Amino acid sequence: MLKNLRSISILLLVVSPTLSFAQEKTPKKIIPKIGVTQTASYPDFDADARGFEKALAESGFKEGTHVIYDRQNAQGDVNRTQTIAEKFMNSSDVGLIHSIGTPSSRAVMKIIKDVPIVFSSVTDPVYAGLIPKTSPLGTKTGTNVTGVSDRWPVALQFNMYAKFIPKAKKWGTIYNAGDPRSLLYIQEMRQAARRLKVELIEVNISQSHETLPAAQFLVGKVQTIYITYDHITLSSFEPIVKVCNEKKIPLFGGDLKCVTMGAIAAYGWDYFQIGLSAGKKAVRILNGEKPGDIPWNSGEKLVLLINEKAARAQGVIVPPELLKRADRLI
Repeated sequence: MLKNLRSISILLLVVSPTLSFAQEKTPKKIIPKIGVTQTASYPDFDADARGFEKALAESGFKEGTHVIYDRQNAQGDVNRTQTIAEKFMNSSDVGLIHSIGTPSSRAVMKIIKDVPIVFSSVTDPVYAGLIPKTSPLGTKTGTNVTGVSDRWPVALQFNMYAKFIPKAKKWGTIYNAGDPRSLLYIQEMRQAARRLKVELIEVNISQSHETLPAAQFLVGKVQTIYITYDHITLSSFEPIVKVCNEKKIPLFGGDLKCVTMGAIAAYGWDYFQIGLSAGKKAVRILNGEKPGDIPWNSGEKLVLLINEKAARAQGVIVPPELLKRADRLI
């Protein structure tokens, strides 16, 4: 009996270290961490973030089990975007970065070169320096960056708005000629106007208080007004709405928010879908693809919003086929 117990004890002494050694050698499962840097708390950006995470979850990357998010929000502070970028750069476990908005994307792109970056809701990635000038929309970057732009599709928008007022031959617009970003959109508007064979009458402003007289200047000269991307004009949109309502001038905007402010319609991006598209790119990276081999692109889904109350105020009867086509009616 004692002899048998002694044999068992010796066997345990031999086996136990072996088992312990085997357990130490078992690799620990590494859960990818995604650093999220969001420029500000803004409905479009929030929808973008939700879409991104939805794409990952649908592809099997469940939060807490298969992926971890380190969510940071600069709250509109450009200096804080830099602080967040430095935090991610100094973190050894951040394996991918999702940057929402131009300032946040610029900040991480500037200092992080060895971690994949997927940007979204960036109006002009090339102008912002995120994408090489040699990589136009729909091409590979060859860098650690890819993503989704929310640049307004001016030609598609103009074509859509022309269906509301097919007989309109004179269109007006207001913008700040001193803003290079606005000029890019105006150039596209000019090209679209030529294709539609309509005249585009432009009014330049440099300050918000000039918006009202600019709108008044267009009265009697145009049959409809289309406001494309311009920070000053969009931030002082109400005076334009007031003039259009009083003078029965149909008004269209490039941003969906213009519809809630009094434009008849806007044909713009669904930001949840922008994030969803960016998330699909992130999934490809997490599955082993290089970000520089994944083409960057613009959004995948445009949404048509129509404000029937604004249409009545501006003397427009919206064609039934457009009402049926609308994603949302106000």
